[in-house]
Amino acid sequence: MSGTLRVSLVDYGAGNTLSVTRALRKAGADVELTPDPDRVARADAVVLPGVGAFGDCMRKLRERGMDEACLDACRSGKPFLGVCVGLQVLFEGSEESPGVAGLGVLPGRVVRLRAKGLKVPHMGWNHLDIVREHPVLAGLDGEAFYFVHSYHPAPREERDLLGTAEYGGRFCAAAGRENLVAVQFHPEKSSRAGLRLYENFLDWARGDG
Repeated sequence: MSGTLRVSLVDYGAGNTLSVTRALRKAGADVELTPDPDRVARADAVVLPGVGAFGDCMRKLRERGMDEACLDACRSGKPFLGVCVGLQVLFEGSEESPGVAGLGVLPGRVVRLRAKGLKVPHMGWNHLDIVREHPVLAGLDGEAFYFVHSYHPAPREERDLLGTAEYGGRFCAAAGRENLVAVQFHPEKSSRAGLRLYENFLDWARGDG
């Protein structure tokens, strides 16, 4: 991909957009935080952040037309990164918000974290174990990332599982296929390992990874 890489950070009212913007810029991105579906369509790569409840995030995406913008971006083949709830909404639905349809890009549903004897929500540092190699996760096997969540996706297709973490049992910490990759943790809160993930994403988006 020649020239400057234009990265759109989807703005739909999620609370972590400023920290994600700063982290992406530190990683070297020419990033624009935008609520405009047309700008997302013109971007070379897209990042979908997210905090809060599954149903609330989907409602905000739909109100702004960003649900279709994200679907179009995924279908177009351009590099797409989901973060935290930005991972969860890529699936078909969630136990957290019964009756609310997700984007359905990845088959499977989001389920409550069943961490026997441990506090939920899960808040803290856990190690990422790579299940299937991906350029965005290169060099990050065994690295610690920061998690804040009560739910996690359960991919229906094994090939979509990229990485797991341990918290009272194994859960999906990274998933993706083709031009799409997404993580349950917050790279922007994960120090050097998180910055490396964003750098990997930019390299991959440019065709260097």
